[in-house]
Amino acid sequence: MHDNQPRTIALDALPEVITRYLTAHRNHDTATAVTAFTGDATVVDDGHTYAGTAAIEGWLDRAATEFTYTVQLTDARETDADHYIATQHIEGDFPGGTVDLHYRFTLRAGLVERLVIEP
Repeated sequence: MHDNQPRTIALDALPEVITRYLTAHRNHDTATAVTAFTGDATVVDDGHTYAGTAAIEGWLDRAATEFTYTVQLTDARETDADHYIATQHIEGDFPGGTVDLHYRFTLRAGLVERLVIEP
């Protein structure tokens, strides 16, 4: 019986599309990061929802330039074949200076359909 509780997986066991997004986002490579999303994807970050690749691309561009920060992937979890959580430790010149963020991915057809980022 599957209880839908996320189980810890190796960091390198995340699906390629998630790794591609996380790496591209960390490297401020918006063009590559946006290729990880479906055309109708949504991202929820800091209380704002970005729908569609154009809105997501704008959000990625702003996120890449707003603050200077370092990112370290610290945890990976899988709920099922389409739902993953990647936790990243972020330090930088943003308010508070340090945060652990959970990136909750929903995949569809090998791409990110929904991403919710929250502490």
